[in-house]
Amino acid sequence: MKLQILGCSGSMSGPHSAASAYLVSAPGYDDVGNPRTFRFVMDFGPGAMGALLRTCDPADIDAMVLSHLHTDHCADLVGMQVYRRWHPSGSLKPIPVYSPGDGLRRTLQLSDDPQDETYEGEFDFHLLSPSDTIHVGPISISAFRALHPVDALSLRIQGPSDRHDGDALLAFSGDTDVCEGVAQASRDVDLFLCEAAFLEGRDTARGVHMTGVRAGKLAQSVGAHSLALTHLQPWTDPQDVQAEAQEYFSGDLHVVKAGDEFIL
Repeated sequence: MKLQILGCSGSMSGPHSAASAYLVSAPGYDDVGNPRTFRFVMDFGPGAMGALLRTCDPADIDAMVLSHLHTDHCADLVGMQVYRRWHPSGSLKPIPVYSPGDGLRRTLQLSDDPQDETYEGEFDFHLLSPSDTIHVGPISISAFRALHPVDALSLRIQGPSDRHDGDALLAFSGDTDVCEGVAQASRDVDLFLCEAAFLEGRDTARGVHMTGVRAGKLAQSVGAHSLALTHLQPWTDPQDVQAEAQEYFSGDLHVVKAGDEFIL
């Protein structure tokens, strides 16, 4: 299983990265037993469509999974819709879109299309709730309740490992403060992709985002093997967040950049 960082800038696109967007892929077999690669995106914020086009053909994406519907995590749904409806080779089949809210309503807000637009030709919207598990080929994606000002999810992803026998485990915090849901999602994972948008002392609001300290403490407490920090705003020095997390996490630690790849 592979994780590719399409975008990791927090709250907005940044000078060197799209906003939150990640590509997960794994080998498997289609319905008639032919080998193929299955792919899904987690979040699809501003700039994600361009980053995806540099990485693979968007027509090859099997599903879209959104941790929540804040604009910095879903704005480029509009780009995906245009790509699928108006592709010069012909319209593409609908892609499943899973989110913890009304994906159709949110896409209409972003696009300003007429309210009777359904996007049935491009998207197949599904509500994703805590305790739900969905499958994309050999990959399973389980949802847990996150702590954020809107309905939000943390995700636990299981799929075939390229590094060891059996399956690999990947967790994605989404946007969240420390809570039971994100702890359950990240327990004993090979890689914990965790947002760390806040800094201790600078950002005092609770129930919104992690700091490097909270991300490091959480990763250590749940036994994550590696920690990858993401969703840093453009005004934050990555070294500051890394230093906070390193004080509490003893495993392999990264601050991700657009274009990074992790083989699990």
